[in-house]
Amino acid sequence: MTKVIIYTTKICPYCIMAKRLLDRKGVKYTEINVDETVGLREEMMARTKRRTVPQIYIGDFHVGGFDELYALEQQKKLDGLLFGEEIVV
Repeated sequence: MTKVIIYTTKICPYCIMAKRLLDRKGVKYTEINVDETVGLREEMMARTKRRTVPQIYIGDFHVGGFDELYALEQQKKLDGLLFGEEIVV
């Protein structure tokens, strides 16, 4: 399974939805809560060039936020990214 990183905050409904989708698929992920430590949001912004959460990485691929994650699921492309199947994104 490919490594998944998700930048979140405590009160973000889209973060909760993204984590629920990944949980339903049985995917383990590393959650980085940008509210917990000073500088984490700036680190996320430097890496993703975005200010909003969630920001999701599957391996080296920057998915984006929940909308992009859900779109991959609807297009039947998410499992390929998560489980190493060949797909075209």
